[in-house]
Amino acid sequence: MTDMTDTEPAHGTPSAPSAPRVPRRRFSASLVGPCAGERRAFLRHQWDIQAGRSVPLPAAGLTGSGDSRASIHGVRIHDVLITSICYASTTADGTWIDSEYFSDMLVVDVVEKGTWGFARPRDRDLVMVSTGQFIARHNNPSWRFAVKAHTNTTKKLVLPVAHLGPLIHRRPVLGSADSADSAEMRLLLAHARMVDAQLYELSPAGVQAARNALLELALGVLTQKVDGTEPQLAPSLVRAAKDLVRSHLSDPELSPRMLARELNISVRTLHRAFAATDESVTAHIRHERLEQARLALTRPIARPGVSEVARFWQFADTSHFVRAFKKQYGQTPAQYARSHDGHRT
Repeated sequence: MTDMTDTEPAHGTPSAPSAPRVPRRRFSASLVGPCAGERRAFLRHQWDIQAGRSVPLPAAGLTGSGDSRASIHGVRIHDVLITSICYASTTADGTWIDSEYFSDMLVVDVVEKGTWGFARPRDRDLVMVSTGQFIARHNNPSWRFAVKAHTNTTKKLVLPVAHLGPLIHRRPVLGSADSADSAEMRLLLAHARMVDAQLYELSPAGVQAARNALLELALGVLTQKVDGTEPQLAPSLVRAAKDLVRSHLSDPELSPRMLARELNISVRTLHRAFAATDESVTAHIRHERLEQARLALTRPIARPGVSEVARFWQFADTSHFVRAFKKQYGQTPAQYARSHDGHRT
């Protein structure tokens, strides 16, 4: 069985006369096995008809004789694709697949689960990429791929090569996709998530800027350096910084300086990126900590005391926490907690 959806918004956002129209589209598709013999050829044919050759056929459509499932979803902005591919099979055999997709494009695979193998024709540059790793490569000629584990997921970014110049002709770039190891990859993935989430909220000019930022951030991955002063990267920096804030809220070291260090940019650049938002870096950290403190005070069981909440979320002292909380929510923490006593179970 093959299923495909490819949608655009019912009502587009009117563009300014000077803003070029950049095509955008969200797509999803799935394949269900077993995939063998004539059915294998049929599934590939159906995939090409419904998904188009610009969207890759997951290995599940071509490998294994048992039950298998593959799904893909993502967004397309003109000549850029941001996709997620998941493959699961009861009889994965690791068969190498010759892919003719994405010819002469930059392809970045961030493996989220399992192990993906990539190789050029005649098995040159054979690379196995496991969970938490990435590979960025020039798909010229097209690389082959294979999966061996029973469940495999990868985030795939496909980008035109013109902007990247001679960098793409080097050997593939391999590395850790862990946010602690690569500030450049953290920014790229944060921007990809933002584009995915806000695809139809962006103006035509915003879509063009988002597309250009993806190219700039991919260049940063290849060179291991991001130009944080580039204005179009500001939204990506803010998104990546907010992701870091969320994961470090209880860390006493959380500060603009720490965030800038983790993103490999200057503190000034970080503040400049936040200048276009409604709050400063420090205000955002305080807001997020207050929100987590508010949630803690409404727990139905094992509700912590006010001083304990203030200490855990790194407020200077209880008095400071009480003042900040009342300013934000109109009640003291104790009053707010009492008002939720009726919600205990």
